[in-house]
Amino acid sequence: MAVPDDPSMAGWYRYGPAPGSARGSAVLVGHVDSESGDLGEFLALYDVRRGDRVEVRRAGGEPVHYRVVSRVTVPKDDLPPSAFRRSGAPVLTLITCAPPYDPERGGYVSNLVVTAEPVESRPAGNGRAK
Repeated sequence: MAVPDDPSMAGWYRYGPAPGSARGSAVLVGHVDSESGDLGEFLALYDVRRGDRVEVRRAGGEPVHYRVVSRVTVPKDDLPPSAFRRSGAPVLTLITCAPPYDPERGGYVSNLVVTAEPVESRPAGNGRAK
């Protein structure tokens, strides 16, 4: 799985479902920062908590919305296989680097894995369901 060089961009794991799919785990990966010191789009994941809302904007499609159900930090070599499943209930899995940072080991030694379930888009108008 390749992470985009540009820290402002997220990458999609193309061997799994896309965000908004009816089944499986749609995986997006991104950086928290870069070697030049630029902050990455996925730095915001450090502050996300259970119940927070996530919006994924898709080229050529309507945004899809999710609600965070879990977050876990794991060693880089221990990403859960369930994060890459192609069947079962739909989820969004967001993966980024997590401290500690060890330059002798090539950078961050852990990953933050955030899992979110789909939610209906907010209705137009006053925000109340009709």
